[in-house]
Amino acid sequence: MKQLRILMLILVMAAFNMAMAQNDSDHNFEVKKNLDIFNTIYKNLDIIYVDTLNAEEVIGTGIKAMLRSLDPYTEYYPEENMKDLKEIYTGKFAGIGALIRYNSKIKHVVIDEPYEGMPADQAGLRKGDIILSIDDSVMTDKSVSYVSSRLRGDPGTSFILKIKRPTTGKKMQMKITRKTVQTPSVPYYGLQRDNIGYINLRQFTDGCAKEVRNAFIEMKDKGMKGLVLDLRGNGGGSESEAVQIVNMFVPKGKLIVSNRGKLKRSNIDYTTKVEPLDTIMPVVVLVSDMTASASEITSGALQDLDRAVILGSRTYGKGLVQTSVDLPYNGSLKVTSNKYYIPSGRCIQAINYKHARGGYTEHIPDSLTKLFHTAHGREVRDGGGITPDVKIASDSLSNIAYYLASSGIDSTEVMLDYEIDYIAKHPTIAPAADFEISDADYEEFKQRVLNSGFTYDPESEKYLKELVKLAKFEGYYDDAKTEFEQLEKKLKHNLAKDLEYNKEQIKKILADDIVAAYYYQRGSIQNSLRGDKQMEAACKLINDEKEFWKILRP
Repeated sequence: MKQLRILMLILVMAAFNMAMAQNDSDHNFEVKKNLDIFNTIYKNLDIIYVDTLNAEEVIGTGIKAMLRSLDPYTEYYPEENMKDLKEIYTGKFAGIGALIRYNSKIKHVVIDEPYEGMPADQAGLRKGDIILSIDDSVMTDKSVSYVSSRLRGDPGTSFILKIKRPTTGKKMQMKITRKTVQTPSVPYYGLQRDNIGYINLRQFTDGCAKEVRNAFIEMKDKGMKGLVLDLRGNGGGSESEAVQIVNMFVPKGKLIVSNRGKLKRSNIDYTTKVEPLDTIMPVVVLVSDMTASASEITSGALQDLDRAVILGSRTYGKGLVQTSVDLPYNGSLKVTSNKYYIPSGRCIQAINYKHARGGYTEHIPDSLTKLFHTAHGREVRDGGGITPDVKIASDSLSNIAYYLASSGIDSTEVMLDYEIDYIAKHPTIAPAADFEISDADYEEFKQRVLNSGFTYDPESEKYLKELVKLAKFEGYYDDAKTEFEQLEKKLKHNLAKDLEYNKEQIKKILADDIVAAYYYQRGSIQNSLRGDKQMEAACKLINDEKEFWKILRP
């Protein structure tokens, strides 16, 4: 019987190997066949097609279409776009160091926010300055991407910038020398009330772990008793930097993340390499629906190891890793090569791209996610981002606030105009953490909006119209006509009422924008923490250590 079982096993293995070999053979044949077809089609087009083909354009379109059938992270970078890929990995580019935006009212790109200490800042550029020309090229009605491409260039190169200052009408010309710009990974950190430390980490670029480490040590030396690490809106970046940040809080030798893909040589396990800075201080990590990739490795690993409380809303759910492959003629392919798995063993990828041909993708439903456990036995799940330990949704932007704050949607640009005038009238303002728009200031802004001709789409009216159409289609409208008419009157667009109802939220947007003109990005973040309910909840939790550890060690 034993010999018979061994013989059966050998036969099964042989059959399996033959099937695998057959599958490989079939796959290789399909690859060769379709490449031959593609090659032959292009050759015939090149010979027969009525117009001369642009090989780069036609084949480039084919490449892009092929990659679109996979996932949104697999991308081709020809030689001329390699700077874009380098910027993704390093966060560095060469230019003037300023955010710019399109002003639809005047049909020009304007300066929105100079970075501290960068060429735009050193040249004295201010929020609202209108970009008229770059060297001999006129910038009238040019897009943000067009203007940005001409402001950027090689470090050390210079150009002549001509601007118009809207508050004075004065035109100015200046020579600006481009400089390597790296958007700060940690634009702001500092002790808040009750000696609670705060670190805002915007991106996982090379060296960001060192910045976080230095900020932590500085605040701890000043008496920090707990830390809030803000990863809201952080789209990720370097995996190794994420591991180093986790290593600050967990012991040496802990497995943080594992990469697994088709090629065994690309399978990597990342473990902590050094002794931690602190393994007992309460840590709260703030996350949002735009917290992704390396941010999810950081927050997910700290959750799986029961080292930090995750607070906010469910994260994006990017559990994929990309690798760069060098291509002929100095190009590169950024290709999704692995899925990553955090300490509990889960992969938090939220979207299934297997059916992406034709643009179809699907979110993995919660019912199909699998159960995993943290170091202390808490239940966590895969397949849908990191679910916070404490769920607190951020304040959603009201409809009117969205329209007022969004450039290019409304031709009046009334909010930008008000901010520019306010800055011109106030040489100084209160410290970033304390500044707010007064009720009198807001009343002036409100009157400007009412007099400007500003319009926006009130969502409630729009949905009511759709409901009326549906009711008429299904034959219910006549019976409920009186109620519909009464509801229409109550939902009638009232701009003054909407401005008053959303007063506090609009005041906060104005304050954040204005503070940035005086105290740069760090000041804007500092000001935004005022009234931040997620930040307030994090501080409250750190101050209640019993509740904090009850969450992590139930």
